[in-house]
Amino acid sequence: MGSVHAYTTKAGKKLYRISYRRPDHSQTTERGFTRKVDAELRLAEVELGKAKGDYVNPADAREDLASIAAGWLRAREQSMKPSSYRMVRSAWSTHVEPVWGARKVGSVQHSEVQDWVSQLASQRSATTVLRAYGVLASLLDVALKDRRVSRNVARGVALPRKVAKSKPYLTHAQVQRLAEESAHPTLVLFLAYTGLRWGEATGLRVKHVNTLRRRVSVEENAVLVDGVIHTGTPKSHGSRSVPYPAFLELPIAKLCEGKTRDALLFGDGLVHMLPPNSVRGWFAGAVKRVQDADAKAAAAAKARGDEEPPIMPRVTPHDLRHTAASLAISSGANVKAVQRMLGHSSAAMTLDTYADLFDDDLDDVAAALDQARQAAVVVKVLSPGS
Repeated sequence: MGSVHAYTTKAGKKLYRISYRRPDHSQTTERGFTRKVDAELRLAEVELGKAKGDYVNPADAREDLASIAAGWLRAREQSMKPSSYRMVRSAWSTHVEPVWGARKVGSVQHSEVQDWVSQLASQRSATTVLRAYGVLASLLDVALKDRRVSRNVARGVALPRKVAKSKPYLTHAQVQRLAEESAHPTLVLFLAYTGLRWGEATGLRVKHVNTLRRRVSVEENAVLVDGVIHTGTPKSHGSRSVPYPAFLELPIAKLCEGKTRDALLFGDGLVHMLPPNSVRGWFAGAVKRVQDADAKAAAAAKARGDEEPPIMPRVTPHDLRHTAASLAISSGANVKAVQRMLGHSSAAMTLDTYADLFDDDLDDVAAALDQARQAAVVVKVLSPGS
């Protein structure tokens, strides 16, 4: 057991210190307690921590978060995809390091973390806040595993909730018009009818196309990070086979003509296509031209007193992935098939992402229940002896 001792400073002030043995049996002291009861409480905390196996050496708790982050970021750089690592690194340097980098890990308090999260949530989106919080909480998890702190004070704070944004879904006719206005019509149709991500589509090579089965094997992903294309495995780290409809058979075959097996399917075959500029790129220009045409048609219909046709929503190349899910589900594809096409980890993820596309199924359930009840009531009425 440890002990509590009083001592007098050079200035004549009476203070208290505690003496105890660490788990490795080395002797140590902690001093500067102004009240004896505070020293006794600290000693009791130490002895309890030793008994439970979660003793924290005060010297270890003085490590600053920036030092812990250095090793943590190196590990993430090796294990994460470049695009994901860039977001984590940005969250650390932009939001976490300026506030917490110089702080001693043992000095961080739960209330401080909550105040920081609340303030950040008033200025930034929920996605940004959750990512920054995740970095801080992960660093404190490392400190906990290293026995620099006895608990992670970041856990249990109130966090903002992400509000799901409505997804734009295009019709078959809108997809066709967008493709006709585009500089790369086959790519637009391919994205809208296969659900591949931009990097997955532009990472396809001729050898990945099975023209007999009308399928592509998604094995590579090409992502632009800080102006450089990085190639690697798809987002799920696993390859998948995705079918494309028969009307794309000839356009895909033409893209393969004159190219080697290792050549890229889209573009010149040598250099990965870059994502189009979201404002001035070829895709945004095609969307704008379709929208302008829709607006003119709507104005003309209004002048005639006719019903105004819908105006195509603003979409990005990634939104065509949502369109692919919508078109597949509306055509009768089951959830498991859509999950495999999109490369989701589970059918539950597909249902959570596109729950709004299954609203009509609820009406079918109600209609089926109504029919079943009516049939049961009729059978009971007509049964003998009733």
